[in-house]
Amino acid sequence: MPMFIPLLALIVVFFLVSAIKVVREYDRAVVFRLGRLLGVKGPGLIILIPVIDRMVRVSLRTVAMDVEPQDVITRDNVSIKVNAVLYFRVLQADKAVVEVEDFLYATSQLSQTTLRSIMGQAELDEILAEREKINQELQQVIDKQTDAWGIKVSLVEVKHIDLPQEMQRAMAKQAEAERERRSKVIHAEGEFQASAKLAQAAAIIEEHPVALQLRYLQTLSEIGSENNSTTLFPIPIDMLRPFLGGKE
Repeated sequence: MPMFIPLLALIVVFFLVSAIKVVREYDRAVVFRLGRLLGVKGPGLIILIPVIDRMVRVSLRTVAMDVEPQDVITRDNVSIKVNAVLYFRVLQADKAVVEVEDFLYATSQLSQTTLRSIMGQAELDEILAEREKINQELQQVIDKQTDAWGIKVSLVEVKHIDLPQEMQRAMAKQAEAERERRSKVIHAEGEFQASAKLAQAAAIIEEHPVALQLRYLQTLSEIGSENNSTTLFPIPIDMLRPFLGGKE
């Protein structure tokens, strides 16, 4: 009898430890009874039947998963290496456990194959210039596949695109040529605007000859404001005409 009481107490403690579980706020407990799905429980305190019930914890928090770099051949036959990051969370814990063996591994593999497929259907210029469109397409395709597993993919972002060295040099030359073209266009536009202003000034001076005299005075003022040892006095040709006429 004295040995029975400690044994009974030990059995009770084992029963309580096995039966009483605490599920955190961001977790859910998928409970199986004799191999059959009983339901999803939590958060808080739950009671299980030892030996008969089995619990699988599933986190409902958002998971940030790195998609390993993938070798991709674009539609215009350029070989690149692309990696991405995937954000998803479990919405239905029972499906994430029952419908797929390991939802983290399955989501990772699906992301890699989808990344290669989507990138292979686009050209290099489209991938570089329209990355937001590529991200949305990746998110929609992956989310549609994982919906059956009770998983919601909220965001997919392409992190890095690794280009071959020869392609990088070609793109650098293209960018330099584009900058040179823009520089020449801007210079030509400046010359055109300057010539238009000079033509307007010539028309004004032709219509009002006094404007030329005012320009002479302004030039004298600008020369006099500097520390020059030589001063130039521009003399209008009209002042010399009487002397030239007398010589004739």
